[in-house]
Amino acid sequence: MNQAQNSQATTSPAASAPAVQPPIIELRTICKSYAKPSGEPMPVLVNIDLTIREGEIVGLLGRSGSGKSTLLRTVGGLITPSSGAALYRGQPMTGPPDGISIVFQSFALFPWLTVLENVEIALDALGVPRDETRTKALASIDLIGLDGFQSAYPRELSGGMRQRVGFARAIAIEPVLLLMDEPFSALDVLTAELLRTDLVEMWREKRLPIKSILLVTHNIEEAVLMCDRVFVLSSNPGTLAAEIPNPLPHPRDRQDPVFHELVDQIYSILTKRKVESSTAAGVSIAQEVPRATVNAMLGLIEAVEAPPWRNQADLADLARSLSFEVDDLFPVADALSLLRFAELKDGQLTLTPAGVQFVQLGTDERKAMFAQHMLHHVPLAAHISDVLSKRDGHSAPRRRFQDELEDHLSHEAADRTLQVIINWGRYAELFTYDSRSRTFINSKLLAQAQATEAKAS
Repeated sequence: MNQAQNSQATTSPAASAPAVQPPIIELRTICKSYAKPSGEPMPVLVNIDLTIREGEIVGLLGRSGSGKSTLLRTVGGLITPSSGAALYRGQPMTGPPDGISIVFQSFALFPWLTVLENVEIALDALGVPRDETRTKALASIDLIGLDGFQSAYPRELSGGMRQRVGFARAIAIEPVLLLMDEPFSALDVLTAELLRTDLVEMWREKRLPIKSILLVTHNIEEAVLMCDRVFVLSSNPGTLAAEIPNPLPHPRDRQDPVFHELVDQIYSILTKRKVESSTAAGVSIAQEVPRATVNAMLGLIEAVEAPPWRNQADLADLARSLSFEVDDLFPVADALSLLRFAELKDGQLTLTPAGVQFVQLGTDERKAMFAQHMLHHVPLAAHISDVLSKRDGHSAPRRRFQDELEDHLSHEAADRTLQVIINWGRYAELFTYDSRSRTFINSKLLAQAQATEAKAS
């Protein structure tokens, strides 16, 4: 064989091999920050690496504040990262790619348009010819189970039907990747379950004209039920805590031991990350306090103390028994942990001796113990109480504490934290809050001062 023939024989197999298709989405060390009022950067996402390939449903799971929606919008080209690379089909994204479609939580329908017109508008935006637009819109409406409702308006539809219109509009353009931003969270439990099941069935039977799905959710069981891989984000800032493959075939059984193992694994990851971050930040008055009401804490601690748990409960079991989701359960569990009434570790919530004692007290004794734990374990509460004790009139404007918090937190986070502290402080009778004058007041000290002045005069 001469050199030319040898060269041809050597290169021929490579030439005939199929080209490797790049991932639909590839994120490389993505970071995203926003500016604080002080001008300092506030990181929302840090060093995120994520890949989405054809033929899979990928889940993005995390608590409030983990940056799930920011990451989804980065994948969709709606947000430009502060650093890192976001690639679609191997090419840098400079805006929303044509092959990506989004289903939102809030339906996002035009109320003055019919079902058919709401679906057609997505195709019109892409410049699809009018006759083709009508054909594709009707096919999507039929596929998603809304045949016969083409001329109905959104106000005439139930929540589940309105969300189906959102799905029909998203798949009408036959996207490569469908992004879903908590699409079932605004629906009642039964409607959400039906829509979830229908979507997975259509995906499994390859009736959906899409290549992959990215689902953002705060519902752990939903992620395990639907997704082939689950990315778990930690919070404040959002970082990738774990990537969990799901080996279960569809349709999935919630009673399968592997299903329960995956759910428990995710709970354990989320609680571990929270314990580590709260320990590191526990000395600052600018610590963002969990958004939990006193009533929710009382209800949860009483439930854990009672049978069948008797002071220690698995979070997954609690969520199923009490119909909690991540964004409902974790803030309450975090609050009990912050106040040292419970310990949160490895997916378990365990009452401390103080927590057990608290449950057994009467109303006034509970308030006194709650106040004591606030002063010892919540630096902001101790700071507010100290300021009020030293000021003339035993009062201080909200703006003073808001400004201190905003040196480290966003305006929204500072506002949320103060609202929680107001709720807790009122229950514990540490201080009150006048919403009209936006003023914190230590009523007990004020009353004592006024009584002393009255006696002196």
